[in-house]
Amino acid sequence: MKKTLFSVSLSLLMALSSAKPAFAQSTPAVSHVALYVFDLQKSVDFYGKVLELQQIPEPFKDGRHVWFRMGPHSQLHIIQGAAKVEPHDKNLHLAFSVKDLKKFTAHLDQLATTYGSWAGLAKESTARPDGVKQVYLQDPDNYWVEVNDDPF
Repeated sequence: MKKTLFSVSLSLLMALSSAKPAFAQSTPAVSHVALYVFDLQKSVDFYGKVLELQQIPEPFKDGRHVWFRMGPHSQLHIIQGAAKVEPHDKNLHLAFSVKDLKKFTAHLDQLATTYGSWAGLAKESTARPDGVKQVYLQDPDNYWVEVNDDPF
């Protein structure tokens, strides 16, 4: 059977319309998280000293932005400008994984940093149903941070 230009075009159009668009064929990855903070230096100290995130260059060079590496391909952007420190619900939190949670909590103890379980029990961890242990702490702007031992 001889294919006409119309039938070839129709077949191609049907194939293209049923194919997923290119952007839907790849899974989005976290690029960065931005936090609006009241006192930039306090936040820089927390994320740099308490969480031991590595500070990386940022393009603004305006004294209001500090960037940290959060993982191989993601960043944390701290931006000064919040009018005040606000309360935040614990359900809205950043979560980081460490290889050794006991070592990390010993680091928190050494820095006299307050942390605890989901229920708020000081210096206690919470075990998720999958066995991952987690602790919670707050940064200077009251953003909640979970640190767990999820091996991925």
